[in-house]
Amino acid sequence: MIPQGKHGEKWDVRPIPGRPAALTVGSVEPIIPQDTRGGAVFVQETYQVSSTAAAPSTAPSLVVDFHTHIFPPEVIPRRDYFADLCPRFAALYRRPSSRLATAEQLIDEMDASGVDVSVVLGFDWTTHTLCRLHNDYLLDALRRYPRRLVAFASINPLAGDLAIAELERCVEGGMRGIGEMNPEAKPFHYDDIGVLRPLFEFAAAHNLIVLTHASEPTGHVYPGKGTCTPGVLARMVERFPDNVFVLAHCGGGLPFYELMPEVGRALRKTYYDTAAWPYLYEDRVFAALVALVGAGRVLWGTDYPLLRQRRLLERVRRMELPLEVERAILGGNAAALLGLVPAVDDGRGP
Repeated sequence: MIPQGKHGEKWDVRPIPGRPAALTVGSVEPIIPQDTRGGAVFVQETYQVSSTAAAPSTAPSLVVDFHTHIFPPEVIPRRDYFADLCPRFAALYRRPSSRLATAEQLIDEMDASGVDVSVVLGFDWTTHTLCRLHNDYLLDALRRYPRRLVAFASINPLAGDLAIAELERCVEGGMRGIGEMNPEAKPFHYDDIGVLRPLFEFAAAHNLIVLTHASEPTGHVYPGKGTCTPGVLARMVERFPDNVFVLAHCGGGLPFYELMPEVGRALRKTYYDTAAWPYLYEDRVFAALVALVGAGRVLWGTDYPLLRQRRLLERVRRMELPLEVERAILGGNAAALLGLVPAVDDGRGP
């Protein structure tokens, strides 16, 4: 079955040549009043619906979950075995109560929730061998659900030439990015430019998105929080200006620092997903993100199966965001970034 949006339109998960130079949401226009206090200039951004926007009743709507995780079926019943192999996996999933899901379970969740497309992410495994095992499963899931899933590769940068060869294999199989990256599992650091450069240069040359974990420098501690804090992430993005980055979990608070002009300029091609936001922030984080970085750079994500898609989709729709902003966050931005296009029903199935 081809996924359909709320208005009956059909979508296909396939790339279009080239990458958008800058993603904008045409129906959302910034209003930037300047407030001068003490000689300084403060820029306050709010948003209004453009008078030239398409009529809401005819505009296509697509729901894309930009942050989900699926695991090979052989991993789920043997979580203790894999936890012994990978400390990062142990921290998050050794407990039997920690949810793990297969591609089939995700598709069922999407159908029940009204989600058209999900981005399925790799895991930050400690070894190249485990990364390759996970990628094998993601490539198989792409072959079985080409209209429903977009996959990002699990890559260990410390594997050197093997990492680049593995990424080439994943790209040939249709993957669209790298992630979810987290240097603490390897271990390396986002300041290790020599480790990252070959990988990120390959990603930029092949129009691959890099999605990385992000964590808050303060607040409650939780499994997997880590140290991918705003300063670390900002330095990484500044050093690799040719790459398109998605910073998970609302960027660990980095959007606030985009009010600093030099930071905002450096991060202009950076996007923020909202994965697991109910565990981190109040719902008004959505309005805050729109005010700080613009509606066109926010991507709805759940961190499924940690959180269920239906629950979080309904939660966003209760926020009473402007309709164009809601549609942009829930799928319009992802569609533009990933190059999702209307599908032709060719009878090939999901």
